[in-house]
Amino acid sequence: MDNNFSILHEAPDPQEYIGLRLEGGISGKSKEAATTGLKNSLFAVSIYDQGVLIGMGRIIGDGGAFFQVVDIVVKPNYQGKGLGKAVMRELMDYLDNHTYSGSYVSLIADDPANKLYEQFGFRYTYPASHGMYRKY
Repeated sequence: MDNNFSILHEAPDPQEYIGLRLEGGISGKSKEAATTGLKNSLFAVSIYDQGVLIGMGRIIGDGGAFFQVVDIVVKPNYQGKGLGKAVMRELMDYLDNHTYSGSYVSLIADDPANKLYEQFGFRYTYPASHGMYRKY
């Protein structure tokens, strides 16, 4: 990873967040949802290149029994530079220091990002269980 990038342990501005998600090819969020969601993060990592948000990830949950890794996204023109791994290392460091015996950490993996998550010890729940969701 380029040493000129700034890694901050804070959530980005809601508008930056929405723009990065869309540019990175994941779903958009309303400004209201982004504002509320970001401020309720347990932990966030934001990577900037000269003040421009280029990558991020967050952990949400109850802070004890359940944690979820979300919003792992890197701008397309910055992909392949180790930024996704850098975000995951920061998130895993947080989890290693803030989870308990029996804590459950989950995520939803889209192809090909599932290969990244496997490198950090994440495994498929199927066939023992099935990931499900409901979207509004």
